[in-house]
Amino acid sequence: MADTLRLAVTTNAETFERLQESLARRDIDVVHVRPAERVLPVEESPFPDVDVGWVYPSRLMEGAVVDTHLGVPWVNGRDAVLTSRNKAGVLAALADAGLPVPATRAVSNPAEESAVEAAAEDVGWPVVVKPNSTTRGVGVAKAHDPDSVAGVTDYLDLVHDYRATGDRSYLLQAYLPEATDYRVMVLDGEYVGAVRRRLPEAAVAAGQWKHNVHRGAVAEGVDLDPELRRLAERAAEVLGIRLVGVDLLVTDERAVVSETNARPTVDDAEKYVDDFDDRLATVVRETAETR
Repeated sequence: MADTLRLAVTTNAETFERLQESLARRDIDVVHVRPAERVLPVEESPFPDVDVGWVYPSRLMEGAVVDTHLGVPWVNGRDAVLTSRNKAGVLAALADAGLPVPATRAVSNPAEESAVEAAAEDVGWPVVVKPNSTTRGVGVAKAHDPDSVAGVTDYLDLVHDYRATGDRSYLLQAYLPEATDYRVMVLDGEYVGAVRRRLPEAAVAAGQWKHNVHRGAVAEGVDLDPELRRLAERAAEVLGIRLVGVDLLVTDERAVVSETNARPTVDDAEKYVDDFDDRLATVVRETAETR
């Protein structure tokens, strides 16, 4: 029997419960380490001893304290989280590698209103206005004309005027109304599962269009087409992220990578390949060995 490892997970939501249940049967104890919304001593660690970390904390400032106190390698470390969080950087890297992405313009605020309007015209109406480094669809808006874009960017100007705001960029991105939305999980460069995210009919009838699960969309496990699997695997390879959720938008004409997530939720087992939990355990053990 393998030695029991202790894995630090910085969320206590769905992913924690799922990992705790599946990895316990594989001699890995999952331990919750709380990095945020608390007082952290910097002189000594308030955390239990662990052997390896799951994903670097989403709040990078607190994460640096946690990382130092734990002193362990992460399955997805700080570099992976930073890479994936930068949506514009991800799309630029993927496009440079020849992978298909939506028409996108990265705007570094403040930019001339005329330049922003011209960029939106170039992408095509309606245009999606998307903060560069948020998750769960936070702050994403759809604009149908120059006045609408100006209204959204006016609010961004107010936010970005605060001196402590680190990221003052946002995206103007093509809206693909008929696209099917997939989240594809890739682990160690290989496809391990996918879900289709769709809105309930009532939500669509009410005008909702964002497919984020946190906004009411439903994620259903699917058997993904091999070409789409390869596209997601290629995206993970280009970015060099060991565990990553790759978001694909698929129409009758094409498939594009819209963004990625290096802190993906791990949920119901039926959404993944049969040996997914075994693969996870292997990755955790291999990561711990790099300590």
